[in-house]
Amino acid sequence: MERVTICNENGLHLRPAEKLVTMANRCSSHVMMTCGEHKMNCKSLMSLLAFPVCPGDEVTVECYGEDETQALERIVTFLKDL
Repeated sequence: MERVTICNENGLHLRPAEKLVTMANRCSSHVMMTCGEHKMNCKSLMSLLAFPVCPGDEVTVECYGEDETQALERIVTFLKDL
């Protein structure tokens, strides 16, 4: 589990959300993201878009499964680089 602050001036909108879903689906682990009281499945575009993630929001990324360490590293790096 790791926390990341979203620095992108547009937050997590459609285009980066699509990239995140593609990246998460390449992992065999479950990839979840929590923002406030909302928990989202990073392998589902609809799940990510259902709750707005705004600039400055802190999200928590959790990965569970076979490749959880690598998945967490990839997802966190992607979110930091937005």
